[in-house]
Amino acid sequence: MFDHEPFSNVRVLTHSAIRMESEYGAVLYFDPFDLAEEFHDADAVIVTHSHYDHFSPEDIKKVAKNGTILIAPESCAGEVAAAGLPVLTLAAGEATAIKGNVVHAVPAYNVEPERLGFHPKENGWLGYLLVMDDITYYIAGDTDQNPDNEGLRCDVALIPIGGTYTMDPAQAAAFVNRLRPRIVIPTHYGTAVGTKEAAGEFEPLVDEKIEVMRKMEWR
Repeated sequence: MFDHEPFSNVRVLTHSAIRMESEYGAVLYFDPFDLAEEFHDADAVIVTHSHYDHFSPEDIKKVAKNGTILIAPESCAGEVAAAGLPVLTLAAGEATAIKGNVVHAVPAYNVEPERLGFHPKENGWLGYLLVMDDITYYIAGDTDQNPDNEGLRCDVALIPIGGTYTMDPAQAAAFVNRLRPRIVIPTHYGTAVGTKEAAGEFEPLVDEKIEVMRKMEWR
């Protein structure tokens, strides 16, 4: 099942900008932002919400090619049209397939009192479960642990740990220990928010049976 170790098909290019490639060559980007290079190889760009560090038309242009589609929350349909790509919108509970890889939309929102105004549940913003090469990845988006995500099942979880707008390292570790993935990849730290040291604070708090894989590519 885990033939892809050390998961070279998964890159965290910066912040929450994630590139994933299937063994059959399908390329998906989640929230491309602040990219140092141009790729032009995306079959799909998948956006979690409309904040500038997650929906960046400038960076979407760096990964788009002829035929690229944009997948985004239903509530962001008007905003993401600015990217100039064909748009498919999803609401939580809906799913779509991209070259045999299935993308399930799941809610992403804050519940901690100090963060309620940043990612309200009523905005309908998303995280995603991606089934690629028989592995289920959870790309959490900007979220806290909440009643809609704490029961998800996944093999690999990509979780924000930077604090302020999302979980801090301790909260993220508690969430991961609840999810029980095989592997966790920390995101959303050391760039737009959070320090580079956040991963070092996060890792010792994660259950030793869960592998912490650091994949942030610092510019």
